[in-house]
Amino acid sequence: MTADIRLLVLDIDGTLAGESNQINAPVLEAIGQVQQRGIAVAIATGRMYQSALRFHQLVGSALPLMAYQGAFIKDPKTQKLHRHTPLPRQLALEILTYLAPMEANNDLSVHLYIDDQLHVRTIIDDTEAYAQRSGIHPIAAGDLAMLLNNNVAIETTKLLTLSNNLDLLSDILSHLGQRYPTEDLYLTRSVEYFVEATHPLAHKGEAVRFLAEDLLGLAPDQVMAIGDNYNDLEMLRYAGIGVAMGDAPEPVKQGADWVAPGVDADGVAAALREFLL
Repeated sequence: MTADIRLLVLDIDGTLAGESNQINAPVLEAIGQVQQRGIAVAIATGRMYQSALRFHQLVGSALPLMAYQGAFIKDPKTQKLHRHTPLPRQLALEILTYLAPMEANNDLSVHLYIDDQLHVRTIIDDTEAYAQRSGIHPIAAGDLAMLLNNNVAIETTKLLTLSNNLDLLSDILSHLGQRYPTEDLYLTRSVEYFVEATHPLAHKGEAVRFLAEDLLGLAPDQVMAIGDNYNDLEMLRYAGIGVAMGDAPEPVKQGADWVAPGVDADGVAAALREFLL
C-alpha cells in the first residue's frame, strides 16, 4: 500500500487494452476504485489524440490526454492544447528521404501525423489494418516530402515507420540513432513492427513530468506509471512507482520497479491492488 501516490498514468496498447482493443471489466473496476480514493488518472500513449480519446473517456480521466508519445497534450474537456512539440521540419524531410527507397520497394510504409490526421503515400493493407484498430481515416497524400515542401506551415507531430520486416526496422533504428543524437531526435518502438520519431522532448517521461509537476504541482514520488514497451521506459523511470506489464520486453521489465501480469491477465488491476488498493 502506497498512500502518497496522487497520479496514476496508464499506457493503452499492451497495458489497458490487448488484442481485443477493449479494456476488460476488472481493470475498469480497479481504476474506478483508485479514483474513489482521490487519485487522478491520466493516459499517456503513442496513439493519435483522436484514437486515444475513447480510452480516455472509458477510464473517466479529468486530466489532459498525452498523445503521440507526449508530443501532443490536450484537454478534451476544455479543448486547450497544453503542449505541441512537433518534429523539426528539416529532420522530417531528411528521414523521409532516407526511407523513400525502402518505401518504393514496398519494404515498409511511412506514416506522417499532421493536425491529428494520418497522412500516407498510398493506402495499403497495413495502413487499413492500422486505421481499423485506431478508428481513424488515413489520407492518401502521395509524396510526403513534397507535401511538406509545398506547405511550409505544416507541422509534423510524429513520423512512424511500419514494417513486418523486423530486421529492417532494427537496422533503421540503429542507423537513425547513430545519425541523430538523442538531443536532436527521440526514437522508440511502441510495438515491434513500428519505429517512431518525434521531437527530442516528445516522450512519455517528459510528458508525465509536465503533467505532474507543471500542471498538478506533484513530485515524481507521487506518480505511478504502468506501461509495456520501450516507449514507456522514460515514464516508468520518472515515476515513483514504475510498473511493467508481464508481456514487456526484458529491458523494460528491468527498468521497472515491479512487473505485473500480462494484459490478458488484467495486469493493471493486479498492479493497482498491489500498490494502491
